[in-house]
Amino acid sequence: MKDTPGWASPGSAPSDGHESGPADRPDAANPAEQPGTDPQDPGSKWSKDQPPAGQWSAPTGQPAPGQAPPPPPPGPGWGAPPPTAPGGPEGYGPPGGYGGPPVGGNGGWGGGYGPPGGYRGWGGPPPAAKPGVIPLRPLGVGEILDGAVSTMRTYWRTVLGISLTVAVVTQIVVILLQGFVLNDTTDAEALNDPSATLGEVTRAMGDAMLGSAVVFAISLIGTVMATALLTTVTSRAVLGRPVTTGEAWRDARPQVMKLLGLILLLMLIAAGIVLVGVLPGILVAVAGSTGAGTALAVVGGLGAGVVAVWLMMRFSLASPALMLEKQGIVKSMSRSAKLVRGSWWRVFGIQLLAGIIANIMAAIVVLPFTFLAAAFSGDGVTGFMEGTGDLGWTFLIISGIGSVIGSMITFPITAGVTVLLYIDQRIRREALDLDLARAAGVQGYGTTPAPGS
Repeated sequence: MKDTPGWASPGSAPSDGHESGPADRPDAANPAEQPGTDPQDPGSKWSKDQPPAGQWSAPTGQPAPGQAPPPPPPGPGWGAPPPTAPGGPEGYGPPGGYGGPPVGGNGGWGGGYGPPGGYRGWGGPPPAAKPGVIPLRPLGVGEILDGAVSTMRTYWRTVLGISLTVAVVTQIVVILLQGFVLNDTTDAEALNDPSATLGEVTRAMGDAMLGSAVVFAISLIGTVMATALLTTVTSRAVLGRPVTTGEAWRDARPQVMKLLGLILLLMLIAAGIVLVGVLPGILVAVAGSTGAGTALAVVGGLGAGVVAVWLMMRFSLASPALMLEKQGIVKSMSRSAKLVRGSWWRVFGIQLLAGIIANIMAAIVVLPFTFLAAAFSGDGVTGFMEGTGDLGWTFLIISGIGSVIGSMITFPITAGVTVLLYIDQRIRREALDLDLARAAGVQGYGTTPAPGS
């Protein structure tokens, strides 16, 4: 068998076992073209410097007579070796190609351009399993946001039904409350009257803050209720399994009362912290030092607000913990605090980013309805912009329709991000991805030993 320079090193033992002479070597006439020879002294060191024949193998990978078989090539990395042609050059795969151990070919790293094993050793770990909307591994910010949007897009019927129901109920309560209660108690004209007394301005600000707080509380309850119902949808979406609105309700119903208790408790905690912060200023103002009391109340309120935000972020994963783990109120708050510990800024940043994105998208829908509602009200858009317009039933209904459409956008995004953030934190801290893979029916996930083990 004729040796080929590309597949066997110079001086390799011929496959038929006899020494090759000048007549047997067609390239002996021009030894300067052989790899590793000295053109100034052709042939003088050719056979002198070659290694013993027993250290080399035949081009076909078969051991020469009297030669021990070469050690087996190293096992593949994270993939099987490419198919090879039996008994001939194997192309880019081992042995002797661009990857693989040096068998009868050029030495060095695999006889080609790669380390032993060729491209097989370069692959790295395999991609994580992705049975649903997210890969089963620690998630990045973009993957969490994309998972929430993918859930909304893939299971749009269920998500739309839940979001629409919660948004309609929430807006009906808000409209009725504003139409029958808040419009009669709120007097915002004093805020635009330069001659208004301090008492009138304070009372108007108090009424406005009360109305905003009530609307905010109702909206918050609706948001959390949507989160509770959409938790089941998102948790099934992670596994690639659809769920109907009825199934989501049946799964969430046993925990609804606990969820309401959790929301009320969190709201009371936040309100209590803010009250403690502003109480010294209120006492000072009542004692007669109005200016000092106001300043102290503002400073105390800001400090208390920071503490309240810190606590709310610490307990922000309590809702999905309560729904998915079927925990009690206190236990779910403890679970949330444990999952958020050490990742507060990350949780806060992702929640804030998701809230900004969702509210920007909702504002694009809500603002046109608001101006349309103002145009149909008594004083028109000008009166609405100046704060003197009458918030009648026409304005409330038209703007409420816009709010429903906006809520159908914000609910799935904020709920999906909260649930996926909870799942991500559990994957990072508790290897939840293994349980999710087993639940999704992924075969062999997490059981493949690491390379070299």
